[in-house]
Amino acid sequence: MNHDAYTDDYLAGILHSVKTIALTGASPNPARPSNGVMGYLLSRGYEVIPVNPGQAGKQIQGRTVYARLADIPVPIDMVDVFRASEYLDGVVEEALALRPLPKIIWSQLGVRDDAAAAKAEAAGIQVVMNRCPAIEYPRLIA
Repeated sequence: MNHDAYTDDYLAGILHSVKTIALTGASPNPARPSNGVMGYLLSRGYEVIPVNPGQAGKQIQGRTVYARLADIPVPIDMVDVFRASEYLDGVVEEALALRPLPKIIWSQLGVRDDAAAAKAEAAGIQVVMNRCPAIEYPRLIA
């Protein structure tokens, strides 16, 4: 897939289809974008599960933080990646080990790795890169 542009229908379809989101790189600091996006997604009815090894077992926005995707005890629809581009491949590898597989891997603004995206897509996972669901949601859904 060409990740330079996405149709509004593609993005809206994803936002309508997901319920449970694992947010990797979640921060307890309210000034950090990941914290704000997590709060926004929670306010829109999504179940958001924070993932951050340094915060595992603690709470962010009232939700228990997990060290890694494999530790989350429920199926995940989407992995929202708040990590630098060089870590995207590792997040994809973690996601590929999950059963069931997540439906979507969505990387935040500035986060892109086309090889990692191709690996996820080869396994049947949809990919969005360099976009923010908290920007796309009000534009497409609200």
